[in-house]
Amino acid sequence: MTGTVRIGVRDFKNVRRVVIKIGSSSLTYSSGKLNLTQIELLVRQMADLHNQGKEVILVTSGAVGAGMGKLGLGKRPRTIPEKQAVAAVGQGVLLHMYEKFFLEYGVTVAQVLLTRGDFADRRRFLNARNALEKLLQMKVIPVINENDTVSVDELKLGDNDSLSALVAALVDADLLVILSDIEGLYDQDPRNSPRAKLLHEVFDVTGELEAAAGGAGSDVGTGGMVTKLQAAKVAGETGVPVVIARAAEKNVLCRVIKGEVLGTVFWPRGCRLEYKKRWIAFANTVAGKIFIDNGAKNALIKHGKSLLPSGITAVEGCFDIGNTVSIIDAGGVEIGRGLVNFNSSEVRKIMGKRTTEIEKILGHKDYDEVVHRNNLVLLGSTCW
Repeated sequence: MTGTVRIGVRDFKNVRRVVIKIGSSSLTYSSGKLNLTQIELLVRQMADLHNQGKEVILVTSGAVGAGMGKLGLGKRPRTIPEKQAVAAVGQGVLLHMYEKFFLEYGVTVAQVLLTRGDFADRRRFLNARNALEKLLQMKVIPVINENDTVSVDELKLGDNDSLSALVAALVDADLLVILSDIEGLYDQDPRNSPRAKLLHEVFDVTGELEAAAGGAGSDVGTGGMVTKLQAAKVAGETGVPVVIARAAEKNVLCRVIKGEVLGTVFWPRGCRLEYKKRWIAFANTVAGKIFIDNGAKNALIKHGKSLLPSGITAVEGCFDIGNTVSIIDAGGVEIGRGLVNFNSSEVRKIMGKRTTEIEKILGHKDYDEVVHRNNLVLLGSTCW
């Protein structure tokens, strides 16, 4: 961690590395065309943070929106090929505008396009991290977007809220700021209830909060509050606080960094995991689920043990050796993720059995553990 954040106190003045995510609705008008005034105001604030010596990483939406404006489209494209084509047009427009505005303040930017594959593959994950670290050392602001032009459903991160959280974990950020057209998280949907109250801080993203978050975002964006809550959970599990605030608020970035009570801050629950465990928990694709009993749960959580076959009650999905699986307790709650030492067919055969029976059942035994504790990440653990 390069800066210091006191949990429960909005003390962000000393953070050194901040990831800033800007949503499509904050960059474009309802017509789909770029809101140049808004972009310039946000760029000026980011340039000011950069001049203060802070390392700034920008995760930006808006490629599809910019393409819509360039092509004169009135509605957001629906199919993947349409989105790819429109993004291909808009990507250049968007970067050109960022380069133009940042250059006015003497700041160099670099475009970085990422897909799910860049996070799921361990080597590409490390390569992306090293490239971003080098750019920051060179005093360059990385401008990151999902590579919509080549992404398909299986590869898409889903939205840039999720992308920003993964980037924050990737670069060991001190703070993630998500800017949108909404002020923050409310206790109920403000579009439907005039009694809705803004929550200034959140210590745990519960099911009730997610239910109150509402649905999708605007016509020019893909993410609503639900995706922002998911991003806050991912960032929080890796020790990164998150602030969600309204992009149009005057000097919003500078005021957030100074500790002013704007929007909603989500305080992290988890430890700052080592990079390998961050990759296991959030970057790698989950290939299946393993359900365990309470005895196995206690062994994992209270005693730091590996997952043995005796505590497994069910298996879901088709996975191979080395894949990431989700570990589910008896109540249906995901408590962890890990890399498996057996494929799904083998786990089904040995679940509920003792380790001494593995060789007899399978005809071989390379491991006692289905998931070794060194390849296991428990979600929701605290170490503050």
